[in-house]
Amino acid sequence: MDDSDFEPISRVTVPELDAILGRPIRILDDGFVRVVDYMGSDESIVQAARVSYGKGTKKISEDRGLVRYLMRHRHSTPFEMCELKLHVRVPMDTWRQWIRHRMANVNEYSTRYSIAIDSAQRTKPEEWRMQSDSNRQGSGGSIPGDLGRHLSEREKELLSLTESVYKERLDKGVAREQARKDLPLSTYTEAYWKIDLHNLLHFLALRMDHHAQLEIRLFAKAIGEEIVSKWVPYAWEAFQDYRLNSISLTNNDKQIIAAWNKGGKNSAIAKAIEFGFLTESGSPDKKSREREELEFKLDELGIPIPW
Repeated sequence: MDDSDFEPISRVTVPELDAILGRPIRILDDGFVRVVDYMGSDESIVQAARVSYGKGTKKISEDRGLVRYLMRHRHSTPFEMCELKLHVRVPMDTWRQWIRHRMANVNEYSTRYSIAIDSAQRTKPEEWRMQSDSNRQGSGGSIPGDLGRHLSEREKELLSLTESVYKERLDKGVAREQARKDLPLSTYTEAYWKIDLHNLLHFLALRMDHHAQLEIRLFAKAIGEEIVSKWVPYAWEAFQDYRLNSISLTNNDKQIIAAWNKGGKNSAIAKAIEFGFLTESGSPDKKSREREELEFKLDELGIPIPW
């Protein structure tokens, strides 16, 4: 092949994303997320797929249809051709959850080399949450008003004290790497975070879920709804339809639903007892996380719970 056989290539741009490039999206009391740079678009996903699968994709004539096909059948490689670089400011306790998603390139603000960001997340009286009775990782209802006001006032005192102690250590010449050791997890940190679209969607699927902690859910929601939706609208639409708002049925789920459909209530209960979802007498008094998840799915599908 000589040079004339190659089609000219220009950098893919997305005007809708360019319009918000560098603009901070505010989250919590002092957090933000903003787009620093990006590579690719829906067009890049389609281009990669057609190179990979060749004539096999010619039957799907529209780009939107191809993107949806790829998402529906979990062909992940074409989505890896798109990358997004974000600048984020996030509380350290939320960042600990964020950084567990390891398929990204990260450069975080260092309190070893620099003075810690003079900002910590503060909780309004109405924002305190009770511990969930059914989920040791999650929260339940709201703390009553008077107690919430008390907790917010105590938080204010605590943050004031830790800030004072930290600054005193610095003033007296203590090394930054040691002076920082008692900073609270509510202290904001900043980072540049670069990730491909496939892994970003995995992050969003987990962190936009209603089981995720509220604080990281707010960041994930902003990234998804205000950034990804503008950047790759076809992929975002497909992600919502086939991942975010879909329901996955386990083999046990399918067997119970089939028994309920074919043999009625007693048949479904018998299956649920067999799988350990219910007590031997068919009562839901037995604690079962899997049964609770099935009940949620049945409710989403409008199917009556048989027990």
